Amino acid sequence: MSAYEKADSIGSHKDLPTLEHGKADVYVAPADDDNHFDVSELDYVRRQLKQRHVQMIAIAGTLGTGLFLGSGEAISGSGPVGALIAYALVGTVAYSSLCSIGEMTCWAPISGTFPHYAARWVDPAFGFAVGWNYFYTNAMTVPVEISGASLLITLWDVNHGAIYTAVIIVFVCLINIFGARAFGEAEFVFSIIKLIMITGLIILSLIIDVGGGPDHHRIGFQYWRNPGVLAGAGLEPNNIGLDRFLGILSVLVQAAFSFQGMELGERPGNGKGGICRRGGVAARRQWRAASETENPRRNISKAVRRVFYRILIFYILGIFFTGLLVPYNDPALLQSAGTAAQSPYVIAMTNAGIKVLPSIINAGVLTSAFSAANSFLFCSSRILYGLALRKQAPRIFAKCTKKGLPIVAVLTSSCFAFLAFMGVSAGAETVFNWFVSLSTVGGFFSWGSINLTYLFFYRGMKAQGIDRKQMEYWNPLQPYLSIWGVVWCIILILINGFEVFWSFNASDFFTAYINIPFFAILYLGWKFYKKTKVWKPEDMDFFTGIPTVEETEGPIAPPKNMMEKIANKVF
Repeated sequence: MSAYEKADSIGSHKDLPTLEHGKADVYVAPADDDNHFDVSELDYVRRQLKQRHVQMIAIAGTLGTGLFLGSGEAISGSGPVGALIAYALVGTVAYSSLCSIGEMTCWAPISGTFPHYAARWVDPAFGFAVGWNYFYTNAMTVPVEISGASLLITLWDVNHGAIYTAVIIVFVCLINIFGARAFGEAEFVFSIIKLIMITGLIILSLIIDVGGGPDHHRIGFQYWRNPGVLAGAGLEPNNIGLDRFLGILSVLVQAAFSFQGMELGERPGNGKGGICRRGGVAARRQWRAASETENPRRNISKAVRRVFYRILIFYILGIFFTGLLVPYNDPALLQSAGTAAQSPYVIAMTNAGIKVLPSIINAGVLTSAFSAANSFLFCSSRILYGLALRKQAPRIFAKCTKKGLPIVAVLTSSCFAFLAFMGVSAGAETVFNWFVSLSTVGGFFSWGSINLTYLFFYRGMKAQGIDRKQMEYWNPLQPYLSIWGVVWCIILILINGFEVFWSFNASDFFTAYINIPFFAILYLGWKFYKKTKVWKPEDMDFFTGIPTVEETEGPIAPPKNMMEKIANKVF
């Protein structure tokens, strides 16, 4: 009998036998109502995202400006092999975070996502700090992506930046106000566009490299020989080896920005599609039965298992080909145009005599930036909503409309989008760049928190005799993956602003490291205010408010025709 079946058959968790008494092989900690682990009476979640939505968002959700444009900056900063090393290393950290949150989500597909997991299995104060850090990181990334989208438009029109920014803000906010279904459909379309574009670019890169372009010039690996495979950071010109090492360190942060947000596709409930519902206990049970067809555990499991191939194909293979096409000292690569003109793909096409595609690529990257802003706004509003449900934010943010939209949380998060106008103003550009750096460092804290929470989760499951292999998804490399992720997240946080120590600037130092005391203040402040404690393994609650497998997973309908078989494999 599984742990879930034991919990259901016995009833109240307080009545469950414990390992200490020798009456059961599974120990279940008593429920702790003081920490609001069960908010089902307040949160009537309805999972509206279909399997195709979740899988497509998981496959292409993070393909954006960080990959399409940032890859050029990475190559110029550390050379083709240096960039490849940096992206591969950060890819392992991203993979560890995704595997960790995927396993925890398959056990507990509930609203609040990993900030709630941190509160439930590490320390309520840690969950508070993680939740507000994650809200801030996502909310601040919204104007960053909107500003990036409006900047891309300057390839065609440089005179109306403020107008384009306003139009993008309106559309992003409207999609979120229309709710989860509109968000899911929009992201599904955007993800298809991004998949087609990155696949086409990789194929086109191979064709150009072997001499299939209009100029029929075969590139091969000639740029790896001249100017070379590694570039220096320019900080230690008298020590070439050290300078090249520093170049790789500088690109680690750039690579991390490309990967951040990848966990968006691994969150169920409010994290990616939940909206509130009103009703009583009977209505909640009816909802659970109706929601079985969405199969959150099964869909998340499929999404996580495909993460490795997504990273390998789209990121590692993508950065490999860009390193073949353009030398790291190409003058066009060193320019910061902010449009597709600085993309190594576009530079390679221009060099090969292809004239039409750059504008098409710019349009594709524009949709990527819009999609990213849309996703981060949706996520930030749901995180704020989840914090309010558990009384870690003012209760007003948990208010829903009659149709179930967390309207106050959405409108509050939408306000951050207007900060994109700071990117248009020359006087506010410096402050806006601070926000960009702060949101990036906040992402490192999120990854580290996910992995640290998993280590506590793993220890608690083991102490309470719960077999992880019962879950829809579990990773045999755990807990070593999470240990690896925690260590590297700490390193990334510490080296984020290392350049400032070669030419010290107070504002740059502040931007690079302010997140450390900010996170500490959130944690220690809530801990002092609420007198919370770090959970002991035997006291962790693995059942309160968590639906059983039977409540969430329905039968799998076999594919009826060839198209459904293909869709089943893809999604």
